[in-house]
Formats: sequence, C-alpha cells, structure tokens
Amino acid sequence: MTTSPSPPQHPAPVTTGALDVLRARGFVQDVTDEAGLAAALAAGPVTYYVGFDPTAPSLHAGNLVGMMAMAWLQRHGHRPIALAGGATGRIGDPSGRDTEREVFDEATIDRHLAGIRHQLGLVLDLSGDPEGSEAGSGGLLVDNHDWTAPVGVLDFLREVGVYASVNQMIARESVRRRLDEREQGLTYAEFSYQLLQAFDFAHLHEHYGCVLQGGGSDQWGNIVAGIDLIRRRGGGQAYGLVWPLLTTADGSKFGKSAGNAIWLDAELTSPYAYYQYWVNAADADVVRFLKLFTFLELDTIDELGRELERDPSARVAHRELAREATRIIHGDAGVLAAEGATAVLFGDAPFSDLSDEVLTAAFEEAPSVTLERVRLDGEGVGLLEAMTAVGLTKGNAEARRLVQQGAVRLNNARIDDPQYRLGPADLASESTAVLRAGKKRYGLVRFA
Repeated sequence: MTTSPSPPQHPAPVTTGALDVLRARGFVQDVTDEAGLAAALAAGPVTYYVGFDPTAPSLHAGNLVGMMAMAWLQRHGHRPIALAGGATGRIGDPSGRDTEREVFDEATIDRHLAGIRHQLGLVLDLSGDPEGSEAGSGGLLVDNHDWTAPVGVLDFLREVGVYASVNQMIARESVRRRLDEREQGLTYAEFSYQLLQAFDFAHLHEHYGCVLQGGGSDQWGNIVAGIDLIRRRGGGQAYGLVWPLLTTADGSKFGKSAGNAIWLDAELTSPYAYYQYWVNAADADVVRFLKLFTFLELDTIDELGRELERDPSARVAHRELAREATRIIHGDAGVLAAEGATAVLFGDAPFSDLSDEVLTAAFEEAPSVTLERVRLDGEGVGLLEAMTAVGLTKGNAEARRLVQQGAVRLNNARIDDPQYRLGPADLASESTAVLRAGKKRYGLVRFA
C-alpha cells in the first residue's frame, strides 16, 4: 500500500522563540551555549544542519525526531540543511555502537541515499538553491561525499588533522567505551569518523554560513569536534544542540539497531502498521509522542492529555497521535487506508478488500501456510483441511468439532458447515484468507 503524501506545508514563521518551542516539545537535552544560541535565533534567520547516514534503505521513527526538530526551526524562519552522509556512511559512526557498522557497496549506498532524500522532503521544504547563501531561503539537501571524496589523505591531514587533538578524541565517551572493551575494540576508520563529521560542519559553516548542528545525544562528541574545528580553522561562533535518544516508557531503545524499527518507507512498514504502532503506544508515551511526532499545538496536546487522564479506555489521544503521525509520512490517503483497515479488522463485519501487507501486519504473529492458488479454481480447498494445514487443529476431526460448535470464522464470518470449501471469493486480500478458531487463535492461508 504505497501512498503519495502531499508536500509538507510550511506556515508563516511564528513569534514564540524557536529554542523555547523545541524545549517545550522535548527536543532539547543539551546545548553547547544556550544563551548564545537563543540570541542568534532571535536575531534573525540562522542556517542549521542535521546529518543522516545511509545505513539502511529507509529512515525510521528514531530519525524522525531530528526531522521534526528541523521542521520546527524551519517554521520559525530558519534555514535547514539536511545532510545525506554519502561519505560518513561509508565509514560508520561508532557512537552508541558496540560493534563496527556494516560497510555497504557503492550501489547499495546510492539506493539508500535515494530513499533518504525522498523521506526528508516529506517533512522539510528543501527547495533552496545550493548556490545561494541567504539564511532565510528554502532548505538544502546536500551530500557530504561531494566535498569529501575529492580531498586526498595528505590534504585532509593538513586541513583537518592538524587541528584535532588526539587526547580530546580519545576522551570522548563513544571512543573511550569502545577502547575499553578489548573484544570489540575500535578501527582507525571509526576513530576518524568524528573528524569527518567535524569537517562537514566546518564546510557548511564556510560555504553556507551554517552555525548550528543538531543530533541525538550520542552525537554530542562529534558536534563539539566540529565546533572546535570551526574555531581553530579561522574563528566564528557555532553551536550544538542534541535531543534525547528516543526510548519507550519501558526503557527500550527506539530505532533500527534495536531490532524494532518503525520505518518511514511504506514498503518496509506499511501505513497500516505505522498507524497501529502509534495507536498502540503505551499511555505513558502518548503525550510525549504527540509533542515530538505531530504538528498539533501544545494547547491541543494538553487537552488530549487531560482527556487521556479522564478516560484512558477511550483512547482519544492515541487515535489522534496515530492519525497525525501517519499523515505526516503517508499523507491523507495513508490515514484513510489505515483507519479503514482498522475499522474492518477490529469491527464485526466480515473482512474484505484488504491488502496482503495489511493482513501480514495485523496478524504478524499468527501461523500461516501457503497452498497452490490453482486449487481455488476447481473444487476449492476444504475448510477442515485448511484449518489443519495452518495449525489451528491437529486433524480434521478436531476441526469438524470446532465448526459444529460455531467456533470457526473465515474472514470474520462464522462458518457452520464442515463441508465448506474455500474458493476465490473467500480471499480477504489479493492472496490471503484469515481463519479463526475460538476467540484469539488466528491463521493465515495464502494461495500462490
């Protein structure tokens, strides 16, 4: 179910201080010079950047924190630079990692970059002229491979290495932790990552007047390295701002490296599955997620929070979170499709006109079996056989007994005939029928 969201809407700049808004919505953990940054933001448009390395074919909800922070700054009239890490992605950032990142070939990195560029454009206006320098103009999308690849080793050491303190590099937590873990260690390439990122900040500062870099809290050392390099190479004030790494209420990490990624690509996480993630968020997470992942006003979010306290079972705030978060990435069409599928799957009506991806997401833990599709066109597939094949029963006798007891449903419709045979009309989606035995035991019968 691939949808085409509308381009992001960017209202006129608002008057509340940008840093105050970021803090109120949960985007600020640390700032290198809070008073200086607040003054710079208040004085006029500033250019800022956040980097996204192409370590996967899609960004995920953990990256969305940074994208939304960028969007709020842009709504206040400041110019974003979204950096796609075509160079740094070839090395791998050791920050927050216990093992060395996988190294991808050139073709894979190019495919990843293409997906990232599209997703950044869902939230940010990146229509600015890369040759322009006016901070108030549209945002930019750049690739650090463009200015890093042409620089030779000797030139890099002369332009960057001579300004870097090894003592400071080793002292940074992301490096020190890996050095202390003898089994894992740290490669020289990973050790050099912070210099490459510092070079990015210096390049953007010198060519676009970029004075602010944002990132997750694990990027603090890399950001400080960039500020130091800017100062040592010729002066100039620069700032860093980091937001908390996203975790759920139970303390589990939120991101692709934790194995529970919520991808922004509809082919990896369908709009239905994306919607379901947010609507099933823990009560303790909902208000925080509303602030981070929607553009709803804080007054509206406060009211939703009060409604959640009054009647948690109504799940009004959960549905609003799911609706608005899904709209940003998958557009109005994605919201309609997700809400339509939700109404069908969790209502009393028989399932129909769903997609394979929706059924897979809705019943991801249910057992499944694949049968030859050609069998649907003949006499069909016996219901009892299908129940046994998918593992809902141990044999036809048990299946017959459940049918006779009225405990079997096909696509949410009760079947009371043990002789029933599945045909083409019994598919809930392109290729799948959903069987249920009792109240909660589901099985997917696919035909291919």
